[in-house]
Amino acid sequence: MCSRRPLAGRVIQPMSKRIVLTLALIAALAAAGAPAYYWWKGRESTQAYRFGKVERGPITAVVSATGTLNPVVSVQVGSQVSGQVTELYVDFNSQVKKGQLIARIDPDSFRLRVNQAMADLEAARATVLTQRANVAAVQAEVSRARVNLADARRELERNKMLAEKNFISASVLDKSQAAFDAAQEQVKIAQAQLAVAEAHVRNVEALVKQREAQLAQARVDLERTSIRAPVDGIVVKKSVEPGQTVAASLQAPELFVIAQDLREMQVDTSIDEAEVGRVRVGQSATFTVDSFPGRSFRGKVAQVRKAAQVVQNVVTYTAVIATSNPDLSLFPGMTANVRIVVDSRENVLRIPNAALRFRPTGAVQARGPGAEHESGSAVAAEDTGKGRGGPGGQGGQAGRERLVKALNLNAEQQAKLEGISNETRDKIRGLRVENQDERRRQVERLRAESRARIGEMLNAEQRARYETMTSSRGRGAASAGRVWVLDEQGKPRPVQVRIGLNDGTFGEVVSGELTEGVQVILGAAGTTTGRTQPSGGPRFF
Repeated sequence: MCSRRPLAGRVIQPMSKRIVLTLALIAALAAAGAPAYYWWKGRESTQAYRFGKVERGPITAVVSATGTLNPVVSVQVGSQVSGQVTELYVDFNSQVKKGQLIARIDPDSFRLRVNQAMADLEAARATVLTQRANVAAVQAEVSRARVNLADARRELERNKMLAEKNFISASVLDKSQAAFDAAQEQVKIAQAQLAVAEAHVRNVEALVKQREAQLAQARVDLERTSIRAPVDGIVVKKSVEPGQTVAASLQAPELFVIAQDLREMQVDTSIDEAEVGRVRVGQSATFTVDSFPGRSFRGKVAQVRKAAQVVQNVVTYTAVIATSNPDLSLFPGMTANVRIVVDSRENVLRIPNAALRFRPTGAVQARGPGAEHESGSAVAAEDTGKGRGGPGGQGGQAGRERLVKALNLNAEQQAKLEGISNETRDKIRGLRVENQDERRRQVERLRAESRARIGEMLNAEQRARYETMTSSRGRGAASAGRVWVLDEQGKPRPVQVRIGLNDGTFGEVVSGELTEGVQVILGAAGTTTGRTQPSGGPRFF
């Protein structure tokens, strides 16, 4: 036993030193890593954000659309007669004056028609002379019959006197009476023949007028073989070549198109039905064409046509943008990308729309007053890009409560309103459109349908009040929104604001706690600037 105890002591002693060294090393590593660990944990707990600044500047709300450049006055030149084109005196881009000869159709057959009409007219005039001679002969017959009648009358009167004295027999008196009656009838016959002859004269005189009209028509047709420019301008289209035959049986064939003055042009722009309510005559507009990249042309809205154009169930209206083209650089038919300025503000306090879309992770979507931004209406300002009041405060529960109170809706109407709201919100959230302009149009179309359905369920008084609310929204009424800033502890703090005009990038700060230079949160660092939350529902007005 005594011999083994020292051995055990020799074995335990080195192992105790190894353990002590190991523990000491672990303690040293723990002491050195603790600061780094807590620094890393602190870094993880501190969220990094992207910021934008509240600043002053202009805000311009625009309606974007596409259109086609056209001359203000474009005249189609056709042919009113059929025939072969023998000569052309103009070509594309030829400058022409009113009345200038620009083409000719073979006139030979029309000259023959003129000659035929002249011959027919002369024949008719000769017939008139013949008939007038016949009238004169018949008039002589009438005169002779009247003379015979007068002689028969005298003979009858004489025989009556002789018969009374019994100088002649009754048979002689009867013969005198018969001769008198025959003379009367002869006068009537002669007068009837005179009437017939005079009718024949009137008939051939009418025939002469008809032949004169035919001659005039033949001469007009002959003149129409010479195609002349109806206006001063430039030939922008030529549809015929020499030797080609044109047929004008049903309608005049198009030979040329003449633009009256290319120094003044117009852009026929297709405006979506959701946007046309904001377009007014006199508003400024700019447009670009692919032929001149980087160059912007200016114009004004000259007309908003009320005739709807429906293509694949998409309703658009035509707005005419008048513009000048002094250097003739713009050509008819060019496609123009148009931006119509519907409202603008100068030197206003503005914030990026991304700040209105941001919501920190874990933030609860609020309901009630001031919650309109959380319901997605602020996102709608970015979605629609209309700038008609920025992120509308009429979405979600708060918007419905406002309508219920303002319109005094009954329980049935409230239920219908809830159904319309939910259905429209679901449709908006279900949109899968990458193009932002197209998304804005579809979102606004859905909201317009929602407003129309709401209007149908209202009575006359409620509908009038609702239309007033809708029109006030169209004029850019301010609406509620929410942005986030960092507090003293570096944590996001919500700030309620009222947003006015919105141009799709910036919103006008009408009221709120924000001042110029304040940094607002746009999103988490490393994320894109796209929408962080889906649009929640319709704006009812």
